[in-house]
Amino acid sequence: MHPLVKAFIGVILILASIYYILKGIPGVIAPALGDVITVLNGAIPLFVLLLGVLIVWLEWDEWKIEKELQKEEKEIEKKERKSRKRK
Repeated sequence: MHPLVKAFIGVILILASIYYILKGIPGVIAPALGDVITVLNGAIPLFVLLLGVLIVWLEWDEWKIEKELQKEEKEIEKKERKSRKRK
């Protein structure tokens, strides 16, 4: 399927979703704005929690890498000192 066709279908889905949220389906389903707000009230704290976990994980990993790098640099310095003493 051509990418423009997929993009057009995506735009139609976006517009239909916005219309449903704001206006509903007349005579069939009421507007869903209240439901969307309820879902967002429950979902936003979970997303913030996951963002916090991601940040902690990234910083923990960076800290471990820095620690390993410092250890390797110390080993390289020791080898250089030994090679200088031999000369």
